[in-house]
Amino acid sequence: MDYTTTILTGFVALYIFMLAAFTGFEIIGRVPAILHTPLMSGSNFIHGIVVVGALWALLNASSLPEQIIGFLGVLLGAGNAAGGYVVTERMLQMFKPSTKTPKE
Repeated sequence: MDYTTTILTGFVALYIFMLAAFTGFEIIGRVPAILHTPLMSGSNFIHGIVVVGALWALLNASSLPEQIIGFLGVLLGAGNAAGGYVVTERMLQMFKPSTKTPKE
């Protein structure tokens, strides 16, 4: 048996997914509103890593269905990361002081 490879069965993958979802829900639910913008910046970084993983999957795809899934992964990951940066920028605009001149 080759010990350098790890085989994830469906049950183990489902367990990891459920554990990550529960942990993420508990952590995000306890974040104060003032920290949501820095948290969004951190999640945008993670979405960038997802795009790198999708690119790796696309470049190592050997069949047409694998290439389609890889392309969709890159497309959706890039869209998610770009949208996150747009939302973060809009949230940061809310905290900037107003430049309106006072009425005299």
